[in-house]
Amino acid sequence: MKWQSKEGLKALTISLCEYASVTGSQEEIGIMEFVDYELRTLTYFSENSDHLQTHYTDDGRKFVTALVKSKEPSAETIILMGHLDVVDVEDYGEWKNLAFRPRELTVQMLEQRESLPDFVQKDLEKDEWIFGRGVMDMKAGIALSMSMIEAAAAGEFEGNLMLLAVPDEEVNSAGMRAAVPVLQELARHHNLNYKVVWNTEPMFTKYPGDTQRYLYQGSLGKILPGFYCYGEEAHVAEPFSGLNGNFMASHITSLLELNPMFTEKVEEEKTPPPANLIQKDLKEEYSTQIPHAAVTIFNLMSMGKPLKEVTKDLLEIAGTAAENIIRDYNEREKKFAETLDYIPRKRNINIYTYEQLWDLAVSKVGEEEAERMLSYLQAEVQGDDRELSYRIVHEMASVCKDKAPMIVLFYAPPYYPPVSSKGDKTIDTFSSELIKIAKDESDIDLEMVNYFPGLSDLSYTSLPGGAEALTPLLKNMPLWGVTYDLPLAEMEELNMSMINFGPDGRDPHSWLERLNVTYSFEKLPPVMKKGIKLLFEEADEEEGAR
Repeated sequence: MKWQSKEGLKALTISLCEYASVTGSQEEIGIMEFVDYELRTLTYFSENSDHLQTHYTDDGRKFVTALVKSKEPSAETIILMGHLDVVDVEDYGEWKNLAFRPRELTVQMLEQRESLPDFVQKDLEKDEWIFGRGVMDMKAGIALSMSMIEAAAAGEFEGNLMLLAVPDEEVNSAGMRAAVPVLQELARHHNLNYKVVWNTEPMFTKYPGDTQRYLYQGSLGKILPGFYCYGEEAHVAEPFSGLNGNFMASHITSLLELNPMFTEKVEEEKTPPPANLIQKDLKEEYSTQIPHAAVTIFNLMSMGKPLKEVTKDLLEIAGTAAENIIRDYNEREKKFAETLDYIPRKRNINIYTYEQLWDLAVSKVGEEEAERMLSYLQAEVQGDDRELSYRIVHEMASVCKDKAPMIVLFYAPPYYPPVSSKGDKTIDTFSSELIKIAKDESDIDLEMVNYFPGLSDLSYTSLPGGAEALTPLLKNMPLWGVTYDLPLAEMEELNMSMINFGPDGRDPHSWLERLNVTYSFEKLPPVMKKGIKLLFEEADEEEGAR
């Protein structure tokens, strides 16, 4: 039993963190091989080697499933899941070489604790902490899941326990999207009934200084709406002969950035307002031509507002921006023309969705030529799905130059559906009981909330509203069915109950990322074990009632 103690869990977490598994790197593959290797040291998997499997995503990355069946035959199965990729370490600056060495980095941090922010120093006054990229988000959660698998292999649970460890959660969730149909295959092959999927993402603070600990019953959704702005070409010496794409994009950003009207609320929980992720012109090299094409893309979190309504609201933003652009442009041109012998011309900005733009392009060049253009861009633009998305929109808009100036609304990958088990009898009962267990067992005060705020792969374990509700999104996503898709039928079929409950840490995606070892590896494991047992007991009661 290697991972049942605080020291064992800490050592495993550090070993996982020593893999620099930045999304898309070779070590993102290597860490999966390490997890497979460590799990194969358990006697259970020596005797049941086919229960531990490595699977592949379309791009050759790996994910791992590890199934431990109970001694008494049972279909009831709990999935423990998490991701093993991390974001890059550029934010560590001079300590970048220590970012994946938690032991050494922690020593360095403690030696220079007086230079750390006050809120970090306050944390270090009590409990044990370790620093490093991935210690909180979320290699400690995977270590805890492996610990539960080890306990299951020793016969501690009366039900089946499965570990699902995936790559790519930090970018496109390619691992989880590939895992969904695999889960279906495993359920059929082993006659499994998935009771609950338990994500072990860490708890996130609601505000700076928040010390409350949380049990989440779901996960926020995420949409990436983009606005492509196509103005009119002109030399910088004659700026009023054209319309600058950056000028257009800036108006959209000023309207949508942090706009509280796009914040959703469920009970006392709110989504953060939209935030800009990309804003740039599409000139490929320097010249004295104004940049007539630009793009601005936003992160928009959701709790279930219909995509039809979201699209309508975003088009209204585009319409308001168009009015403001024309107003401001006319005012400035009129002022400029006061001493000159010319009359400013009237302008109009067309508003389209990507679906409408595609139809316009097809009407001009034919569907076969439009598809050829799309395939060419797919081969030319390697790597980033956001760039490929707006490059496709740009190419289609270039075919329809007679419609410029124009603003085109489109959606870029990834898309995370909002999911929640709030109101699910199993999860509501379990949540109430687990809060009591946490208090009685480890003196942990938990607060139950609807949505995990940091985004997670839980989004792909069900499909509220069904595939039809996604039509406004998918019709306006240039990459849908090209380089990006979701296993919609399988997600709808899985329809799993879910929770997110995991370690405690601070400052994910920051050079101050740290894990509370005392809480995560002393107080939490016995609560998790009792929680798993409780879920199996509930399953038995439901089966008996049937």
